[in-house]
Amino acid sequence: MSREQKETSIDAEVEIVKSEESEVSNAKEEKEKESDEQSSEIERLKAKVAELEDKYLRAYASFENSKRLLAKDKATAVAYANESFASDILSVIDSLDSALSMINIDENSDNEFMKKMKEGLSLVDEQLHKVLEKHQIKPIDCTTEYNPDLHQAVMQVDSDKHQSGDIVQVLQKGYTIRDRVLRPAMVSTAK
Repeated sequence: MSREQKETSIDAEVEIVKSEESEVSNAKEEKEKESDEQSSEIERLKAKVAELEDKYLRAYASFENSKRLLAKDKATAVAYANESFASDILSVIDSLDSALSMINIDENSDNEFMKKMKEGLSLVDEQLHKVLEKHQIKPIDCTTEYNPDLHQAVMQVDSDKHQSGDIVQVLQKGYTIRDRVLRPAMVSTAK
């Protein structure tokens, strides 16, 4: 082989090597480009998963809050379901208490009928109050100081026995149902 042929052969081999290097370089660039595309696709999918997970957690929290509020509303509705009935029955209790206070019988009296009548009305009144207490309906205490949340001052009177603002007389009993005022006690207070 002549020198020229050797140089041509070497040049051809160099060209082949350069061509192969170029192909390898192109293949690397394509792989890097493909890898970058895959990485960006993975990042996009991770962001989408995080967004959907956040939406799910918020929806779940909202559902749990709604469930809790509905349970609370249901418990309140059940607890105060008989409030209207209890409010209506208070006038019957007032009438019964009034009837009992009108029957004035001495223990020495011979009137057996009136004694039995008072005894019967007292038993009915006692039973009615026990039923009310069973359902958490209780009379408001009026022996303490005036409380505008529990008492309604109808009038003020002069009193030497009471300090200013104290309850002097109960004009109508008040009642509570659980922690709510069913009807405030009507009272007169000292000036």
